[in-house]
Amino acid sequence: MSQAIQHNSEVTMTRHEDFLRAAEALRPALSSRAYPPQSVIDAHVDPQAIFGWRAQPVSTPEALYQRELTSGDSFIIDFGSHYVGYLSFACSAVGSPPDAPAHLHFTFGETLSEVCEPFSEYQGWLSSSWLQQQDLWLDVLPAEVNLPRRYCFRYLKVEVKAVSQKFRLRVGQIRLNAVTSASETCLPGTATDPQLQAIDRVSVVTLKNCMQEVFEDGPKRDRRLWLGDLRLQALVNDVTFTHHDLVRRCLYLFAGHTREDGMVSANVFVQPDVIADDTFLFDYSLFFVDVLYGYLQSTGDSATAQQLWPTARRQVELALTRCDDAGLVRDSDDWWVFIDWQASLNKQAAAQGVLIYCLQRAIWLAERFEPELAAALGDRLQALKAAAQRELWDPERGFFVSGTGRQVSWASQIWLVLAEIGSAEQHREIMRNLRENPPAIAMNTPYLRHHFVAALLQCGLRDEAIAEIKAYWGAMVDYGADTFWEIFDPAQPDFSPYGSKLINSYCHAWSCTPAWFIRQYGL
Repeated sequence: MSQAIQHNSEVTMTRHEDFLRAAEALRPALSSRAYPPQSVIDAHVDPQAIFGWRAQPVSTPEALYQRELTSGDSFIIDFGSHYVGYLSFACSAVGSPPDAPAHLHFTFGETLSEVCEPFSEYQGWLSSSWLQQQDLWLDVLPAEVNLPRRYCFRYLKVEVKAVSQKFRLRVGQIRLNAVTSASETCLPGTATDPQLQAIDRVSVVTLKNCMQEVFEDGPKRDRRLWLGDLRLQALVNDVTFTHHDLVRRCLYLFAGHTREDGMVSANVFVQPDVIADDTFLFDYSLFFVDVLYGYLQSTGDSATAQQLWPTARRQVELALTRCDDAGLVRDSDDWWVFIDWQASLNKQAAAQGVLIYCLQRAIWLAERFEPELAAALGDRLQALKAAAQRELWDPERGFFVSGTGRQVSWASQIWLVLAEIGSAEQHREIMRNLRENPPAIAMNTPYLRHHFVAALLQCGLRDEAIAEIKAYWGAMVDYGADTFWEIFDPAQPDFSPYGSKLINSYCHAWSCTPAWFIRQYGL
């Protein structure tokens, strides 16, 4: 599968109105809180700083409000942390009566580099419309301004593009009105280690900022509900905000608009109406099963789980049609499965692991809601596990292999360990082998790194899991992250699968899971 954009505009979709009505009834109210800027800063090029820029405070907001601004002037303000919300400010004219509009340009940045590097040089393959900027013309001054678009940022650059020579501008009362559907109360953290406490705090802020009318993948980009992200957000929600109705709403949204054959989409738009995207991923559709499994375990809400069980069962049925006579997921260049942002990764073995992992949870659900099906699913499970051990295990290399090229990757080991292929000792040996002989096909995202930590803990390697969390997520904290990033390669921090770090999301749902590990396992 190439990592590109799917185009399935000809696919037939089916709306399930009962589920959509249930989702609408669960739409959450958003709370709002106003935050003032903390300082006015200068930005300096610094090759040693993260993304090549360093901030230097130069004045207070109060001093900024006394400045008289004219064409060509600009300033950068720092709100002190990462927020999601709406910008408001006051603007007035100084000098002669304003005889022309004032033209302002706003650039919003989750990181300092986004307000320092010109968007005009962006060359990535995702749409440049994701870059956060806005032009504003004020025809009447003074003005109380509330920008209508929601932004996601810590840093704000304001440029005075043009005013008449007859007057100057003065700004004031700058506020960021942050919004979230997370409650004000959060279950207390459990860590005693200072570094884990810091990682836990950043994890919680990451989740909070992604909790809007749905669990968004990233409030900057893509600002919508993705199944892979939802699965991890639901885990962290269980041990922090416990907003289970938001998880329930998201399950109904996925079940409410499916492909004609019943496959759930990888992501869903909710404005102006619920529309499932025409992107379908083998692993993400299966994760509907796991989210439903986790929801039932967390809430005991059997009524909702029973209502959604047929949708979950259908994802398993469709996935099993992908298996060949030997019991392996068929590999080819024309199927879509995510696993990780890794262009070189062969995904057959990891997909086999995802299928087995989710089938185990489907059996647990079937035992409760369709017990006559559980035995047949159990037989398929054993056949899939036997095929994985027989066809994919390479005893000489001490690794699972994937595809006709028998590729060795981190992802293949992680997912087949999570799927419990082989013995417990075999799993621990694989984990040791990964450290001593790391495969070249590495992990590129916190998303896959989450599953590596989960595999370590499943193998009883608690100290190694703690070390991994500290080394990886702790590095982002050390770099000054207020929220955890979508993409992070410690050896290449500015790596982007999209062709530019400017388009990366720096508050991303799939990166918030250290809080779950820390609290769930008492790390």
